[in-house]
Amino acid sequence: MRPYEVIHRKRDGRPVPPEAIAELVTRYAEGSVPDYQMAAFCMAVFFRGMSEPELQAMTAAMLHSGDVLDLSDIPGPKIDKHSTGGVGDKTSLALAPLVAACGVKVPMVSGRGLGHTGGTLDKLESIPGFRIHLPVARFRELTASVGACLVGQTDRIAPADRKLYALRDLTATVESIPLIAGSIMSKKLAEGIDGLVLDVKVGSGAFMKRLPDALALARTLVGIGRGMGKEVVALVTDMDQPLGRAVGNALEVKEILHLLHGGGPPDLRELTVVLGAEMLLLGRVAATNAEARGLVEQAIADGRGFRKLCEIVEAQGGDPRALVEPDRLPRAVRVVDVVAPATGVVEAVDAEAVGLAAMALGAGRSRVEDAVDPAAGIELWKRVGDRVEAGEPLAAMHVGERPLEPPDAVAARLRGAFRIGAGPASPGPLVLERIEKGEA
Repeated sequence: MRPYEVIHRKRDGRPVPPEAIAELVTRYAEGSVPDYQMAAFCMAVFFRGMSEPELQAMTAAMLHSGDVLDLSDIPGPKIDKHSTGGVGDKTSLALAPLVAACGVKVPMVSGRGLGHTGGTLDKLESIPGFRIHLPVARFRELTASVGACLVGQTDRIAPADRKLYALRDLTATVESIPLIAGSIMSKKLAEGIDGLVLDVKVGSGAFMKRLPDALALARTLVGIGRGMGKEVVALVTDMDQPLGRAVGNALEVKEILHLLHGGGPPDLRELTVVLGAEMLLLGRVAATNAEARGLVEQAIADGRGFRKLCEIVEAQGGDPRALVEPDRLPRAVRVVDVVAPATGVVEAVDAEAVGLAAMALGAGRSRVEDAVDPAAGIELWKRVGDRVEAGEPLAAMHVGERPLEPPDAVAARLRGAFRIGAGPASPGPLVLERIEKGEA
């Protein structure tokens, strides 16, 4: 079927043979289908959606456009976790060592942050010497011997997705749920995993702002994974306020260290335990959720999670002394408090506004090629439900060497992220839905 026919059928809402979808993606990756035709196809999908067979075919074609790792010779279950991105979302840094310490292999291929959401790779690179680019052989070796390895996507993992994502970014089709789902799953399934836990964020600081959209994405992701023979579970979680108190790469590493030593903000710890339990259940090392939670909590309490993180960091060229002595991590040039303009109760903290403020301090990037300042970021002293007095610090800005905006302007932006009223107020539930059955 010619590309024109595929586009025509999709435009009119008629079914497209899955093999025609696969051929279109494959030929586009090879360069024989031009950008303008694939852009037209993406726009047709944006408005018409995709059936489950069509989406499976597109994802499989993107997956097999490059290298697909085979880790079947490594003993034990291989389970990964993926988040759709949020402000202060740092759970991967704790989950990889905790789950590995409990006996499940974690081969994790992560991405960089873009816009107001942070990326796992940027946080890891704030640890002196940590290497995110490793040969495939070394990735396999560390997954087998250490139990976890955290690296960046290579040019040979789902190259069709890389090309297609760039096109979607230019043609206003990024928000299409089938295209988002195919993009995520083609990369994650290339890791050679047996199962995947998905954290689909929803709220002001998430890509998906509305719960119905987040639920639709979660079900679509689960449907793709299970259709390809993988165990997949999705949790839809709240991102109306930042997760934890730290936003910014080195600051978030420090917060994870607190968690692995038994502390950390309650919401961050709870989500880490919840996601870790799901990973252990998929890995068949626990039979019940209560047992799985207990294993994760024990790995925190006895220090195995922290020691495993030190082992991972050292194996990937990083300096484990920075984990034992966090002052070795990058530190801001100066720290500036942002104070409350009035007395009352914090009724809301706009996660997106906080993320954009951290980005303005240098903690994020607007383009993939931009550099980030690992020391820049924000610490939140007040969260939803907290009482605050006028003039009391709401947050602290960690100002790096090259802020993108004047600190005074960022302070005004950050102050505006807090809504202070008469109260009372309390945060909503952290986990909104658990999904293990997909739909097209």
